[in-house]
Amino acid sequence: MSGLSIESITHRWGAKRALEDVSFSVGRGEFCALLGPNGAGKSTLFGLMTRLFTPRAGAISIAGHDLAREPHGALRHIGVVFQQPTVDLDLTVRRNLLYFAALHGLFGRRAEVRVMAVLERLGMAERSGERAGALNGGHRRRMEIARALMHCPSVLLLDEPTVGLDAAARVAIIDHVHRLAADDGLTVLWATHLVDEIRPPDRLIILHRGRVLASGAAGEIGGADLSGRFIALTGAVS
Repeated sequence: MSGLSIESITHRWGAKRALEDVSFSVGRGEFCALLGPNGAGKSTLFGLMTRLFTPRAGAISIAGHDLAREPHGALRHIGVVFQQPTVDLDLTVRRNLLYFAALHGLFGRRAEVRVMAVLERLGMAERSGERAGALNGGHRRRMEIARALMHCPSVLLLDEPTVGLDAAARVAIIDHVHRLAADDGLTVLWATHLVDEIRPPDRLIILHRGRVLASGAAGEIGGADLSGRFIALTGAVS
């Protein structure tokens, strides 16, 4: 059973086509990059997967739960890291995570244990008492990933998670998320417009103008020059 299944999703904003018959699936423990230039439809797809709005046609299944028929069952299996930061900069790392834990019904000792477990997993345990606003961009992003894992989701969605980070921080975040997929069996969908964030073994979906142009292993799609292949397909410069 795939962790995430997108079947024939179509969505329009008035007369503008945002997504047209988009289909793909991502299995358990798989890291899948959703690559597309700005305006490709990536954020629209994320909005549909998180039920911010509903598709005009097609179906989305998360951990075996149909999002339209079982929204609560589907949504409890996903963790999301949005493009724009959504942490309280005045609270400590620990307090941010405890607040999010409470939203998922985790309190007391159980919440404390979970907070330290996810921070340890992301290499952030020693920063639990620091104010979020004092963290650098890379550590703040790690904290947001830790927060997304608080309720033990099986599917992790990340929408342009490295925006604004320097090269070293970007590599560190990508490494961490790959390990989450490989070691913890998380289904990962990583949306980006940057070709250099994608590794040859990664599963790759190239999205452009609302359509899937290529799907498969990144190394097979791009060969030795994924950037050139991406530009040829979309006309975009990564």
